[in-house]
Amino acid sequence: MSEKKASVLQGFKAFLMRGNVVDLAVAVVIGAAFTNIVNSVVKGIINPLIGAVGTKNLDSYNSCLKGPCTGTGDSATGVRILWGSVLGATLTFVITAAVVYFLMVLPMSKYLAKAEARRKAKEGTQEIIEVTELQVLKEIRDALVAQRGSGHSER
Repeated sequence: MSEKKASVLQGFKAFLMRGNVVDLAVAVVIGAAFTNIVNSVVKGIINPLIGAVGTKNLDSYNSCLKGPCTGTGDSATGVRILWGSVLGATLTFVITAAVVYFLMVLPMSKYLAKAEARRKAKEGTQEIIEVTELQVLKEIRDALVAQRGSGHSER
């Protein structure tokens, strides 16, 4: 039973030490920090810009589905659709997606495409060298065969 326990612990250790798990943990931490930045941008820049037209807080935008809608927070009555908070969350998502795409995904895909092009160019050069070496070896073989052939006929 202790061997099975040791095996499970060794398997767990191997799982944790894999690069993917560490990369994922780093991504989660960076993502959490990045979410705070995006939320600050939405609350500090986007909301005030929208506030120039209406209220500064998007959460206050709502529609009354079934009245009477009075009060705010816990003392609110009626059935409200809080479309302002949905709009704020949507803006946060769009900004996050745009920043991730333009600052992380796009540069990484360009880098990977260049690396792949370099690898293919190097591989193509290697094939040309191999073909050239093969051609030279064939010529040497043909010359040796011809030399042996002419040597046998002189005897």
